[in-house]
Amino acid sequence: MASVFSAASTPARQADPGARVLSVAQLRSLGVHPSTVTKRCRPGGPWRRLATGVVLLGTGEPTRHQLLQAAVAYLGHSVITGVDALRAHGIGLPPPTAVRTLVSTHRRLTPPAFVAVERTSRLPVPITIEGLPFAPPARATIDAARYETEPDRIRRVLALALRDGLCTLDELGEELGEGNQRGSAAVRAELRELSRTDTCDLRSAARQLARRCPLPPPRWDTTVFTRDRRHLGQVDAWWDDVGLAWSVAPTTSPHGRTRNEPSHLALAAAGVVLVRTDPSVLRHHGGLVVAELVGAFRQAARRPRPHVLADARVVAA
Repeated sequence: MASVFSAASTPARQADPGARVLSVAQLRSLGVHPSTVTKRCRPGGPWRRLATGVVLLGTGEPTRHQLLQAAVAYLGHSVITGVDALRAHGIGLPPPTAVRTLVSTHRRLTPPAFVAVERTSRLPVPITIEGLPFAPPARATIDAARYETEPDRIRRVLALALRDGLCTLDELGEELGEGNQRGSAAVRAELRELSRTDTCDLRSAARQLARRCPLPPPRWDTTVFTRDRRHLGQVDAWWDDVGLAWSVAPTTSPHGRTRNEPSHLALAAAGVVLVRTDPSVLRHHGGLVVAELVGAFRQAARRPRPHVLADARVVAA
């Protein structure tokens, strides 16, 4: 049996005396003599070695949480990502076969079988939950989706994170665009499909909300031009009498590239009053959105209408 003292990672945090999984270095910091650790980890002893230099203070099968503790104790400075991180953030997914972790690119190690290591130059700032470092939701979601092979499972991982409000399509798109591109093609395809579905749902919600407003019906899906037909931008709703525009669609593509931002600036420069509503606010705080639209309409009505033209595919709600 290999010594429990070989290749143990230096602990990244102080030992918790009540923990059931500790590195050998942590045990030594608690005053446990090396010979005692070696003796107790022998066959038939009261302790069990989970990885080189990592000890379970017991002999039974480790819980999932204890395996996560063991992974971090073995690796030292690392971040748990993928499905385990999503589970920590509250999503009810079954545990994966291996604990997926992130370490810096310069690290070279051979982890135990229950740990999968990905080296990255973009090691995220972890979110600590129950004493363990987990990747932020968007990073965890993309990392989990990249290692799925079936489209239905990819879609489920992405949809659950969005449904539970852990992250937005914008954040997922940005993370996908900036991160490891391995396995990203299938994830990108599913994000595009979710984006189309999400945009349809948003516009339906916007139309329902507009009917609640004490305002004239707007034009929908409208393109705004200058008098000489120079394109200024496309908006979701347009009140032509006063030159008020409303944008509710996400402003970031699934590839992480911002869209329509220059047109929003051009609209404002042309004198258009523009209301931009975050999708989550539209869905959950409709009363605030109605109040904002009414206030913006009054503001637009108090000044001369901007010298712009508008073409719309849908005339009224």
